[in-house]
Amino acid sequence: MKSNRLGNSTIVFKNKPRIESYYSMVGQKEAKGPFKKYFDYILNDDLCGKKSFELAEREILERTIIGAIDKGHVDFNEIDFIIGGDLLNQIISSSFSARHFEKPFIGLYGACSTMSESLAIGAALIDGGYANKTICATVSHFSTAERQYRTPLELGNQRPPVSQWTVTGAGATILSNSAKGNYVSMATFGKVTDYGVTDANNMGAAMAPAASETLVEHFLDTKRRPEDYDLIVTGDLGKLGSEIFRDLMEHRGYKLGGNYSDCGQMIFSRDQRTFQGGSGAGCSASILNSYILKQMDAGKFNRVLFMATGALLSTLSTQQGETIPCIAHAVVIEREQEKSTEKVNNTQKKPKIKRSSN
Repeated sequence: MKSNRLGNSTIVFKNKPRIESYYSMVGQKEAKGPFKKYFDYILNDDLCGKKSFELAEREILERTIIGAIDKGHVDFNEIDFIIGGDLLNQIISSSFSARHFEKPFIGLYGACSTMSESLAIGAALIDGGYANKTICATVSHFSTAERQYRTPLELGNQRPPVSQWTVTGAGATILSNSAKGNYVSMATFGKVTDYGVTDANNMGAAMAPAASETLVEHFLDTKRRPEDYDLIVTGDLGKLGSEIFRDLMEHRGYKLGGNYSDCGQMIFSRDQRTFQGGSGAGCSASILNSYILKQMDAGKFNRVLFMATGALLSTLSTQQGETIPCIAHAVVIEREQEKSTEKVNNTQKKPKIKRSSN
């Protein structure tokens, strides 16, 4: 049997799992950033009319999944699996939402790396012939994350300068075995990496080494270089984490240029005072399923490496003084092109990537 493995950590999807539809939803704060026109839906109320923020987070995910189905005119009966997760204990937002859809559910916990992890698994199921259509989705909410990982909002604690702002938002991607459309061509699965960071507020510094390990492994497996991509985007290292990531990559022999950015650094503008930028499972999910995929549809990007990063900590591990293990998974998304232009044209004019210096 011929293997679809490439190197140590990368798999190649030879049957081109297609992106049939995608949808994004964010809160009011996120809409005040530079990507307002790209989001499909902006919430008027972060509580969504519910009694708690946890119930609101669940509602956001459900609406986003339904939005992706409606936007792509997808027959719900053709959906084989729902794949996703969130940041809360026992991924209650995702698993509680899944009970309403009555579809086989694969629950994941990769923290903020969950969007790329779900895409990799969904693409593998389709590529192997085990599914015709999968929904890959994830969500986060600022207020639920603060309550679980830090302190309830009512305490009004001061935020340290290294902190990031958990995004209230969600993204959903429907993958299918259809004949046309942009597709997921590869996935590189990351290893758990721990460089000894113990500060639960400094997520960027904790996650940057995991991102570096995965991207270097991807380049070694595929024999590619940074310039082979129109966009390399991480999620959610923020400003500080992105700078550390660039340094780590250069130390390994890969200098990242203007085609690199980070979803956490991109989503908020500098005057929003989010310190290092955005974070949360919904951060990279909402940027991917709005700006990035819409730019690919418009022909602005031909080949994108999307690598979401996650800190695998819990409140219990932090309280016990544990260091923070992290992980990053990468997927390569390519634009469907005519055979004569199948090779990525790196000479074409690229859109200016919006990013905040925070």
